[in-house]
Amino acid sequence: MKIDKLEPKKISIEDLAIFCKRRGFVYQSGDLYGGFAGFWDFGHLGVELKNNIKKQWWKFHVVQREDIVGIDGSIITHPKVWKASGHLDSFSDIFVVCKKCKKPNKIDKSEIGKVKCDCGGEYDEKNAKEFELMFKIRVGGEESYLRPETAQLIFTNFKSVQESARMKLPFGIAQVGKTFRNEIAPRDFLFRSREFEQMEIEYFIKPKQDLPYKIPNEKILVYSSSDQEKNKEPIKMNFKDALKKRIIKNPWHAYWLAQEFLWFKNLGANPNNFRIRQHNPNELAHYSTDCWDLEYKFPFGWKELEGIADRGNFDLTQHEKFSKKDLKIVDQETNKKIMPYVVSEPSLGVERAFLVFMFDNFFYSGNRNNVVLKLNPRLAPIKAAIFPIVKKKKFEKFADQIVKDLKQDLNVVYDRSGSIGRRYARNDEIGTPYCVTIDEESLRKNDVTIRDRDTKKQIRIKISQLKEKLKDLIDGKIEFERIGRLVV
Repeated sequence: MKIDKLEPKKISIEDLAIFCKRRGFVYQSGDLYGGFAGFWDFGHLGVELKNNIKKQWWKFHVVQREDIVGIDGSIITHPKVWKASGHLDSFSDIFVVCKKCKKPNKIDKSEIGKVKCDCGGEYDEKNAKEFELMFKIRVGGEESYLRPETAQLIFTNFKSVQESARMKLPFGIAQVGKTFRNEIAPRDFLFRSREFEQMEIEYFIKPKQDLPYKIPNEKILVYSSSDQEKNKEPIKMNFKDALKKRIIKNPWHAYWLAQEFLWFKNLGANPNNFRIRQHNPNELAHYSTDCWDLEYKFPFGWKELEGIADRGNFDLTQHEKFSKKDLKIVDQETNKKIMPYVVSEPSLGVERAFLVFMFDNFFYSGNRNNVVLKLNPRLAPIKAAIFPIVKKKKFEKFADQIVKDLKQDLNVVYDRSGSIGRRYARNDEIGTPYCVTIDEESLRKNDVTIRDRDTKKQIRIKISQLKEKLKDLIDGKIEFERIGRLVV
């Protein structure tokens, strides 16, 4: 069988938004009434992909590690949390309007007088004003806020988690959850919105504690603050070399940057579309000594995908001060109380990860004349589509029984509408990695044909082995060619 050659297809953010709406991934929230800027609803495929992204993130960062545990904090918490964290006093942007195109936008305080609008026009800085980013709400008769980040719930629960989970430094606390920011100008589809989800870790160490883990042997584009100041291009190098050359000064940063890059790469993202960029001194938060972003080359340019900051002991110290509760823990080696440091804070938006996997897996087949969404099977919304080639009752009954059995463990669909070619194409476009067909031989021999989405190869397999082989394929435990008899 001739292997189909798939070509990556470059599309704009607007094209992706249209595709996502047409195929049931994402809709504009309130679209029935004209839409509501900055809010998005995930359709029947989008919610599956989003949940799979979160599941794989949690598996990689929590389930498969001994040094990280998770929490699920409340979206609304005590208002004093936001006073202690500094959000009430300083969590704002500068609202500006372009003199040329009149488009509103936000800039950081450090960017006043230094940046221009995308159209090339200058901002009207005389009329610039501060804009609060937290959503105010009423809880009973008291004023509170929707959380602008997930991090603070980790800090306020830090000591309870450490004691109950019996964690020893170094260790991390992870959380996945909703976050809300009153963005001035939400834009670029899911990239900048007012409601989104974060996948975040606060990783705690003793002051100056050495890194006990190996740094993966991976290469990436490295863009230091020094190179940015000198208008130099980023250089591709190994994470270890970047640390050895003191471009990345903190081994913990090198380790976590490499881990986050690997998570994307192992799930099918294109490593050539990633780089790490160091924050310039004027970008750093007052509590941070260093911060690096894992950036991705979106169709609209290099943008932050994930921030990895050194927060020091600022947050725990602040909450200790405002709550008047002791948040120090006992160092079991010295038997002395210490205030742990947050050496790294990998913080990733679920929706931005969603965009990465959609862009990097958007392919086109000239032979098939259709889009092929090459999502990693672990991320794919639908794991397999089952359909009878012949639309007769005995074949459909046979297929129905297979669907019922597989659905106990896998998200599969029964697709019986249209020609066999159209059914293949429909599933290619939504990322279904495997199609299972029932034919005359299936009824006689109790077997089926599995077709691979990416190569179009087909293999014959016994029904008794179908579920376990599909699970092994999805988990990457076995190669497609090894599961059964190749159909020529």
